Amino acid sequence: MNDLSVFAFWSVVGYFLGSIPFGLVLTRLAGYGDIRKIGSGNIGATNVLRTGSKTLALLTVLLDAFKAGFAAWLAYHFTSDAEYYFLGYGSSVKVIASLIAGLFGILGHMFPVWLKFKGGKGISSSLGLLLMTCPVVGWIALAVWLVMAFLFRYSSLSALTAAVCVPFISYLNAPPVYTFFYTIVVVLVIFKHHANIVRLLKGQESKISFKKKV
Repeated sequence: MNDLSVFAFWSVVGYFLGSIPFGLVLTRLAGYGDIRKIGSGNIGATNVLRTGSKTLALLTVLLDAFKAGFAAWLAYHFTSDAEYYFLGYGSSVKVIASLIAGLFGILGHMFPVWLKFKGGKGISSSLGLLLMTCPVVGWIALAVWLVMAFLFRYSSLSALTAAVCVPFISYLNAPPVYTFFYTIVVVLVIFKHHANIVRLLKGQESKISFKKKV
């Protein structure tokens, strides 16, 4: 296969791995019914937490992070390390393939074909991609999220703040091709949080809660 075919292949693999709706599956198996019918209607970990189950929420975070990170890992380890120039910057086929696979893993999570393209907001999946492809960026972004969540208890505000920081962190710690792909991820995350942004501006956004809702 030529390089473009390789990238296309890993984009498909990444998308279908990312489209596995772990939050929905786990809550149904645990007897909570359809997670889309409570809280924000989202399939991500924050909404899973509204069931009152910290364990399910944590599992959702880990599995959602795993699927995008795993897609990136697979592409990196099973693709040629031949030199490849992307947007004028020197890199390798396996690095670009891993970033593409992870990006499409996030797209699969956000827009899963199985759920009529109505998925999660991509925070955990994005973190999985960052930790797998450039750990220092991932850990700093996670630290920003934790500090913001502790101070303000708004999951969406914490996610948006961490996301906006990512391109700058990447610029200082990773090659330019990483920053390019991470910036696309940030744009997607902000887009998926448009309703949260409106609620934050109106002072109507829900805070992180550990109380059971169903």
